[in-house]
This record gives sequence, structure tokens and C-alpha cells, in this order.
Amino acid sequence: MNDPRHLFDLTGRVACVTGASAGLGQRAATVLAAAGAQVIGVARRAEALSDWVAATGKAAKAVSADLSQRDQLPDIAAKITAAFGTPDIVVHAAGINTRETADAVTPEGWDITMNLNLAAPFFLSQAFAPAMKAKGWGRIVNFASLQTTRAFPGGTTYGASKAGIAQLTRAMAEAWSKDGITANAIGPGFFPTELTGPVFADPQRAARNAAQTCVGRNGALSDIDGPLLFLCSDASAYVTGQVLMVDGGFTAK
Repeated sequence: MNDPRHLFDLTGRVACVTGASAGLGQRAATVLAAAGAQVIGVARRAEALSDWVAATGKAAKAVSADLSQRDQLPDIAAKITAAFGTPDIVVHAAGINTRETADAVTPEGWDITMNLNLAAPFFLSQAFAPAMKAKGWGRIVNFASLQTTRAFPGGTTYGASKAGIAQLTRAMAEAWSKDGITANAIGPGFFPTELTGPVFADPQRAARNAAQTCVGRNGALSDIDGPLLFLCSDASAYVTGQVLMVDGGFTAK
């Protein structure tokens, strides 16, 4: 039997990670680079991206862009491809939660949420799919959420976008997996990121969330490393169309 550790080796692969300026997106970009991939980090904040590139080294490049602008996605895809070539791996970690209550949802909040959380993952993947098909190998990892299946206060729009991610992931798998492209999603629980800042700013609320998990704690950024590497590598060749909840068992209770 060959050494199974080679299944997780990403040497020679090109990866694109959106939302790479902070939080789980930046963690994902750093992990993929450590596993051997050349990584393009994409986010709006150029300075934060530059700091990440400086810390990561020559295997990293950055594209500063606003992925919520749908008409700019073709140009953004071209800039991403110009860095190291067309990505073999695309991780869609960029997201927004406007936290508007149902009675206060605005068209503007709805549109930016759907554009960034749902449309960008599809149209960027669509742009890269032909090159992945030509190679017969590709990995698409979307970011789902606890709100993919649970309703939270102030989560009308965000929850709708993340429920859509689950079906989008299945649809991508149905369309492209026969060509060697797997599509899966990671559903994080409560991790300390900018998006969950309001949750962790309230110690009692954070403690309640931790108590709702099976393991009794909220997530640490390192908890995403193994699941992400699995879904981005040869280790998951026969896994597609799935949502892997990385939530300490929150959704199991």
C-alpha cells in the first residue's frame, strides 16, 4: 500500500480562496499554501491581502476585488487566472451577513448578500470549470453555514443565501463531477471571525452556543484545516455534492 499521506499533498495545484483577507478564508488560504498549492487570495481589502502574501511567501498572490459586483466577475476571474494559471481548487469563503430582521430587509441588503454569498461562488466556478474539465480534475468548496438548515434571528437573507449554497453545491456536483470536478461545502459552526464578531462580543451568548455543541466548545480556526484539506485534495475523490458540517456537533443536537 502506498503512503496515504500523499492523498493530501497539493504540490503542483493552483488554488483560489475568496475572503482571504481574514478569518476562515485567510486560514483556508494559508493551509492550502502549506500543503503545497500556489494560492491566489481574493478579497476587497488590499492591505490585509498584502500582509497575508508577505507572511505566506512566494506561493501566494493576491487579487483585490469586490465579488458582490456581478458584472465584474469575468474580469476578476481573468485576474485570478493571470497569477498562477487557472485554479484547480476554488474555495468560496467570502460572505456577508447584514443581520436585517425580516421586517427590515432591504432590497440593497438582499442583493449584496445574494450576489456575494450565492452568485459569486457559481459564476467564478463556472468561469474556471472549462479548464478543470480539460485537466479532468477540480475541487470546488463552497461555504455553507448553520443557517443552511437553521433559522436564526436577523438571518432571513443570509439564511436564504446559505440554504441556496447547499442546493448549488449539489447542482454543481451533478453538472461537473463526471468531468472530474467535485463540489462540496463546509458548514462552519461558531468560529471567532469578523462575521461572528457580534456573537463573540457577548460572552454569555458565546457560552450558550458552545453549550449547544456536542463537544462543548466553539470552533478554533485550526478546526477547519483537516476538513478543508480533505475536500480540496485527492483524499475526497469519491465525495461530491455534500455539505460537511464542521460545527462540533451543533446541528446534531
